[in-house]
Amino acid sequence: MDDAFTFIGNAFGEFIRFIVDGLTGFFNGIDDAAGSFMQGLSNSLGIPITVISLLVLVLGLWLLWKGVAALMRTALVTMLIWWLLGVTVLSWLIN
Repeated sequence: MDDAFTFIGNAFGEFIRFIVDGLTGFFNGIDDAAGSFMQGLSNSLGIPITVISLLVLVLGLWLLWKGVAALMRTALVTMLIWWLLGVTVLSWLIN
């Protein structure tokens, strides 16, 4: 009887190990992909990979998006203001 429970415990342990190894590989792959993406983005823009520079990048892209939204509303003056602000913020970052 002990051999049956040993077999069941061993099979259950192998199953858990298989799941954990699979998830570990999956999340390592996502981490490598995100790291490579961030490295490529920072190399192409010439910016360091810091939280501040990434926040400024997001802010600049958000300002440009606000300009596109203003263009969709046909608010041309507002669009120009948003785009000017967005380009100014991004030029400070990229210089």
